[in-house]
Amino acid sequence: MLDGLFGLAERLFDVTVRSADGEAPVWHKDVRFFKVFDRSRGHIASFYLDPYSRPENKRGGAWMDECFVRRYDRGRLQLPVAHLVCNATPPVGERPSLMTFREVETLFHEFGHGLQHMLTMVDYRDAAGINGIEWDAVELPSQFMENWCYHRPTLVGMTAHYETGEPLPERLFEKIKDSRNHLSGTQMLRQLRFGMTDMRLHHVYDPEGALTPFDIERQVAERTSLLPPLPDDRSLCSFQHIFAGGYAAGYYSYKWAEVLSADAFAAFEEAGLDDEQAVAATGRRFRATVLSSGGARHPMTVFRDFRGREPSPEPLLRHSGLA
Repeated sequence: MLDGLFGLAERLFDVTVRSADGEAPVWHKDVRFFKVFDRSRGHIASFYLDPYSRPENKRGGAWMDECFVRRYDRGRLQLPVAHLVCNATPPVGERPSLMTFREVETLFHEFGHGLQHMLTMVDYRDAAGINGIEWDAVELPSQFMENWCYHRPTLVGMTAHYETGEPLPERLFEKIKDSRNHLSGTQMLRQLRFGMTDMRLHHVYDPEGALTPFDIERQVAERTSLLPPLPDDRSLCSFQHIFAGGYAAGYYSYKWAEVLSADAFAAFEEAGLDDEQAVAATGRRFRATVLSSGGARHPMTVFRDFRGREPSPEPLLRHSGLA
């Protein structure tokens, strides 16, 4: 799986990922260390990969975090180093890690964040990598990378039966592709409901007014829910994203990032996914704009530089089977 992921990065972004195990201290025997090389500039970044679940001492989920950020320190360039942490199925005995498709998606997702951190060309810490990027654009590279998991040559090229070596059967690939759009309309309405409720609570709700937060939520549900909520529904109380952290008044960013990432992937579709030269040229442009700019320029300006226009929702609707 790593060979396929790193091979994709090489084809798209003209970088090479090489194992550097033993060249840096690690916190667990399963943790690996890699270096990223650019064809023209040599070693440009590194990252740790902590891939497996350890319920006894490791929290769930997956994330990319900064170890070192690209910056100049007393006249010397500090190269970026990332932590990529997942909770994939670990190997057991002689059996290797047999990842689920969702675990593969998660690995691609976090590697997308890592690419933006590692391939930045900004030399100032507060605007390098993912720093300074508006919340509703920072998920663009990560969700963009997930699209390649549904690209048949990419997925089939890095999967095989661990005992027989047989490639992924065509019927299973078709099931994976079809499952992407299962209840996609319902899921989209759900995210729109959450985002609109969050925004209206911050923009419309008046603690001294007649409407309660639950009244506002029900007003949004009338437009976005196929079934009306029960009169005593209090699920709003468990909407933890909007109580703390960065999502308050910004939950819409989940869906907006999907618009950006789908439109970005559509640029590769328009170039021709079977045309290696066209895909490579588009990948280099994606690297030179989205992955390298950090927070130094407004995300809309960066997106226009890559796409030649402002984002369109049409690719997301098409990828979701809704257009």
